[in-house]
Amino acid sequence: MSRPLPKAGRYALRVVSLAIALGVWQLLTSLDIDLWLRFSQFPTVTDVASAFADRLSGPDYWTDLTDSLTRILTGFLLAAVLGVATGVLIARSRLAEDLLGPVLEVVRPIPAIALVPVAILLFPSNEQGIVFITFTAAFFPVLVSTRHAVRALTPVWEEAVLTMGGGRWRILASVVLPGALPGIFGGLSVGIGVSWICVISAEMISGQYGVGYRTWQDYTVVDYAGVFVGMVTIGVLGWLTSTAVELLGRRLTRWLPRTSYVSGRTPRRARDTSAAVPVSPRTKEGIPHDQLV
Repeated sequence: MSRPLPKAGRYALRVVSLAIALGVWQLLTSLDIDLWLRFSQFPTVTDVASAFADRLSGPDYWTDLTDSLTRILTGFLLAAVLGVATGVLIARSRLAEDLLGPVLEVVRPIPAIALVPVAILLFPSNEQGIVFITFTAAFFPVLVSTRHAVRALTPVWEEAVLTMGGGRWRILASVVLPGALPGIFGGLSVGIGVSWICVISAEMISGQYGVGYRTWQDYTVVDYAGVFVGMVTIGVLGWLTSTAVELLGRRLTRWLPRTSYVSGRTPRRARDTSAAVPVSPRTKEGIPHDQLV
């Protein structure tokens, strides 16, 4: 078994992998490699870095960043609250499942970006329509994950609370929500990623300002370096928000057992306790002394 790398070594390995990817990108684009993929049409890493530096020094970049983050956080927080509440309600109530389930299952397969015309007709401003698209994108992953997580809970825990005199709200606070947290945060992690995809697409179609809007504007004026600035910005923002959701999930589920290893240490082998239990010559299985025949 190979010895695990220390923490500093793992970070160094990640930096090296990123540097190699950037080096390959720079090599292919600077040499105008055209085999099957046309890398000659791509800007080089230095071109993108130069465009990025120019954007950082101007006010428009930060305005776009603020607008996109505001839309994402507003829509995602609404989806998190309503998605968890609806998922728990459907999982715990047959009446709610019969009333809400059919409507939600019909709407769920519709891509959130396909609701852009509905948002334009329904809401008085483009800003509210984009938040609605972001909300819809995150709502269904959170709803489905919460519903499955609640239904997967063992009934023994609920029966234990009932035995000790607890009511429905006590069961919800002590059993349902804590037990479903891992599944809920799985849905939140998926939802934040889908939200970024849809908010960028919505900004391209009907937005005013925002990272997606600026990326599309750069494409229309054939500023490919600016397009890649937008793509890198979207990727970094998506990574940061997803990491924040994951860290929050780990923080709130610290009581769960983790299958992780300590960096730099070799896992200990389990102590062999087979000698402590006598073995029957007939079955070759460990049995207690008082049950030997």
